[in-house]
Order: sequence, then structure tokens, then C-alpha cells
Amino acid sequence: MTTMESLIGLVNRIQRACTVLGDYGDDDNSFSSLWEALPSVAVVGGQSSGKSSVLESIVGRDFLPRGSGIVTRRPLVLQLHKTEDGSQEYAEFLHLPKQRFTDFSVVRKEIQDETDRVTGKTKQISPVPIHLSIYSPNVVNLTLIDLPGLTKVAVDGQPESIVRDIEAMVHSYVAKPNCLILAISPANQDIATSDAIKLCREVDPTGERTFGVLTKLDLMDKGTNALDVLEGRSYRLQHPWVGIVNRSQADINKNVDMIVARHKEREYFATSPDYGHLASKMGSEYLAKLLSKNLESVIRARIPSITSTINNSIDELQSELDHLGRPIAVDAGAQLYTILELCRAFDRIFKEHLDGGRPGGDRIYGVFDNQLPAALRKLPFDRHLSLQNVKRVVSEADGYQPHLIAPEQGYRRLIDSALNYFRGPAEASVDAVHFVLKELVRKSIAETQELRRFPSLQAELAGAANQALERFREGSKKTAIRLVDMESSYLTVDFFRRLPQEVDNGGNPASSTVDRYTEMHFRRIGSNVSSYVGMVSETLKSSIPKAVVHCQVREAKHSLLNHFYTQIGKKEGKQLSQLLDEDPALMERRQQCAKRLELYKAARDEVDSVSWAR
Repeated sequence: MTTMESLIGLVNRIQRACTVLGDYGDDDNSFSSLWEALPSVAVVGGQSSGKSSVLESIVGRDFLPRGSGIVTRRPLVLQLHKTEDGSQEYAEFLHLPKQRFTDFSVVRKEIQDETDRVTGKTKQISPVPIHLSIYSPNVVNLTLIDLPGLTKVAVDGQPESIVRDIEAMVHSYVAKPNCLILAISPANQDIATSDAIKLCREVDPTGERTFGVLTKLDLMDKGTNALDVLEGRSYRLQHPWVGIVNRSQADINKNVDMIVARHKEREYFATSPDYGHLASKMGSEYLAKLLSKNLESVIRARIPSITSTINNSIDELQSELDHLGRPIAVDAGAQLYTILELCRAFDRIFKEHLDGGRPGGDRIYGVFDNQLPAALRKLPFDRHLSLQNVKRVVSEADGYQPHLIAPEQGYRRLIDSALNYFRGPAEASVDAVHFVLKELVRKSIAETQELRRFPSLQAELAGAANQALERFREGSKKTAIRLVDMESSYLTVDFFRRLPQEVDNGGNPASSTVDRYTEMHFRRIGSNVSSYVGMVSETLKSSIPKAVVHCQVREAKHSLLNHFYTQIGKKEGKQLSQLLDEDPALMERRQQCAKRLELYKAARDEVDSVSWAR
């Protein structure tokens, strides 16, 4: 195999492999960029310009659908692979893997059927390409893209936008700098009105990528010829124009063999008085060789960029595979080890949130520094210690016998009922911290990259962590309420001991007995109780956070998954496998990445070998 055949064959293989793996048209730029970097040949022309006949002449097979109006309604990516002399010709479709077609009339029908599967049996078009590979000793290595014929008006069954839609589709291919353009124009029409040449002027004004082809030379009026075009006087391109004589409709009806048609084409140019001097540079065989030679030159020039694109893709794929992780082991011991490693990774991130390495733990401090003091300030002590309520409670506590010096039972009732209000902020603090911890568990699971592969383990881990947090909450709530109850169970003695002294300091204890049921007396009681409750509030404002941190935060930090570890150790191999039931989408993605990586490494090796062979 020559170096040229190696280069073009290499590009064909890479293009096909990219397509098989879904890279062609992929949203991922790293993959689609490889396709973009690979040169190809796009075939453009107006409807009925002879595009299909030119392609069939290059291939040497009658395999394309025919008819009036728009026949090519989807791009056809045609990859030609030259095989050894004497080998059987066959075709393969990408959408029908592992099926070989040796009957090219069946190939024609499948192209039509596959077109209808996407566009329906209408005259609609679709940008979704059909991929066809033909293996034959009678072709050159080449990639051709047959595009819908350009048209000027919509016909029945087509939307009014069909003209713009076709132009946009064709433009998306030929505008690429690595795309050679095969511009088909019929010789029996004025070249100035050629749809193909008009488009080429827009995307390739210098003509470096454009190869002009004149068809239907044998159908021109007698006494006329196309020498002005073929010799570059009417419209000059940087590459020579090539004339083609396709099979006549009578030959097509008679199923004249393409090899025979090629012979008749050579004979036409060799014996033509007008084109005889150009015969060596005319015909479909010369066109195929010309395209192959120029495609090889473009490939040579693009080898550095192709190599760079391949290397970048390899780096990105390797990085993604590292991110996706290794395939799961089947051994139960290895699976248990994997689960424990994943749990430790989660636990490490959870602790980082608590300790300040990641955001979120500060919200717990916010509960103690903002929410708890605000809740304590909002407690309804003003209403509870109002003059009317103090008088009612003290009077009820005295019963039928009024108090003698200080209304101790009244004080106790007022204080007990006031301290009960602290239960609400205590429980609210526990619940608020519980909510923060649950949110940190959720965030930590989401941020543990290794866990993303295993939705079942994520759910199990989240459930176990939340159950542990629930246990911690119950313990914390009991402790916080116990702190409040302890304040009610034993009042500070010094508080009561100060009360008689305060009366004595008034200088008139006798008057205090007289004033025992006056308004001032009840106000003094309310003030004393308020002072005591304020003292308790300050105490609880410090002790409740300590209880919550000890019972919830500290336990979550040190033993969040202890119960889960115990349960995991008791599971059988099948149960462990279920926990490591990886997301099918990720499994598929890993397989795709592995295949792509294998492809790109093989492509890099081939490009390197061809580069050194130069």
C-alpha cells in the first residue's frame, strides 16, 4: 500500500470509528473537533445536475436512489475503502452493524428506506447523515459526502423554507476549512447560473478547495462545446476542471455495467474532436485520482493539527476515566473494601464541612449565636409577669391563708411556669442543628465524586446517616430539655435569701407587712422573678449549645456511620453487589470512553507511523 493510500485509509478508519462511537455531531467539543480536523470531500450541485451519476462513476457501482425532484434528502457520508484485487465488493451501513451487502440494488433500497425512516415518505429533508462504507478493489481510498441538491423553489409537499434549509445544511459542510468541495455543474447550462459555483464563491473565494466538474458534455447542442469552462476561461479555479460523461438514461434502463460505462467514457474523450487534447485529464477515473491525490496533500498538511487534536482527546478521556473510576470487582471482599473506602471518602468531606474546610458548618454556630438568643428574647415573659398575672398566681398560691413574709409558693409557681417557656427554644435549637446536619450529609454525598457512580449506595448511605442523626437528635433533645427541667427542679437559694434582706434595707419592715397586697408589692415580686428568669436565660444560652454540640455535632463527627459499618459487615456478596449497582449511564459512559481512548491511541500510533514514513 502506498503512503497516500495509508494516509487516506487512516482518515477513513478514524472517521468511521468516530462515527461508530458517536463522536460525529457529538455535543462534546473534544470529540467533534477530531471529526472537524479530518479532511473530506463534499459533493454539491443543483438538482438534476448529475451528482448521483458522478458518485456512481467514482464508485463503479449503481447504488444511489434515482427520481425526479429532490432525491437526496439526507447527507450520505460515503467512505470508500480500496481492497486487494480480486476481492469481493461489499457495502456496510453504520445503522446496520455487521451486515454486509453484496447486492447494490439492496443498498439503494436501504438508503431510500433509511431516509424515509427519518423524514417520512415526504419531500422533507434532515441533517442527520446516513453512513455508508464501500469496500472494493475498483475504488480509491476516499471520503465523499453527498448533500441534497440545491434548489430555487419549493415543490408540492415541501415547506417554503426548503430552499434556505438546504443551503444552510450544505453551507455547514462546505464552510469547514478542511473540506474539499466537488462542485457539479451541467455543461448544457450557463456556468454563470450554476448553483454549486455560486455557493463555492461564498465559502471558498480563492478557489483553493473547489474542484469543478462539468457533466452532460454529451448532451450539449451540436456545434457547441464547453472548452471555455474546461480550460478555465469562463471561470478559473486553482484546480483544473474535469469533464464527465455519465451513463445515458437508456444505459441506466438497460442496467449497463459501470465498468463498461467507464470504458465508453474514456472512448468518448479519446475520440472527441473537441476534448481529445484533454482526454488524459477527463473522466470519472481521473477525477477520483485527482481528488484522492489532493485529499492526501490536505491530510499531510493537517497531520500536526490532527495529532494535536488526538493527543488532547487522549488526555481528556484519560482524565474522565480517572474521574469515572475503575470497574467494580466481583469478589465480595474487594466489594466490601470498595464500599468502606467510599464511606470514608464521604465521611472525610462531611467532617471538612463541620470543621470549616468546606462551607456549611458555620450555620451551626449561627443557630447558637443568632437563632437561640433571638428565640429567648421573644419569650412572652412580659405577659407572664404582668401585674395582673403576678397578682393572680400569688393569690392562688396563698389559698385561704395569706403569706406572712414572702410569698414563696407564688414565687415558685411563677418561676416554674416561666421556665417552661425555655423548652421551646431548646427543642428548636436541636431541630435547627439537626436540619443543618442533614443538609451537610446531602451535600457531602453529592460532593463525593466517587459515590456518583453508585445511586444505590448513595441512597443506603443517606438513609443510614439520617437515621443516625435522628438518634442523635432524640438524645440531644432529651439532654436540652433536662437542662431546662434541672433549672425548675432546684432554684438558686441565694435568690430567696436576698429577699428578706432587701425588705430590711427598706428601713420599715412593718410597713412591708401592711403593703403586702399593694400594687407595689406585686410589681416587686414580678421584678424579682424577671431577674431570676433572666439569670436562668443566660445560663441556658450557654449550656444548650454545649449540650447540642456534645450530643449531636460531636456524635455525628465521630460515629455517624458506626451502625452502618456494623450492618455492612454482615451483608452477603449479592447484597454488596446490589449496593455497588452502578448507574447504567455511567457504565455506558466508561465503556464509551475506554473505546474512544483505544481508538485515539491506535489512531495516534498510525498517524505517527505514517508521519515517519514520509
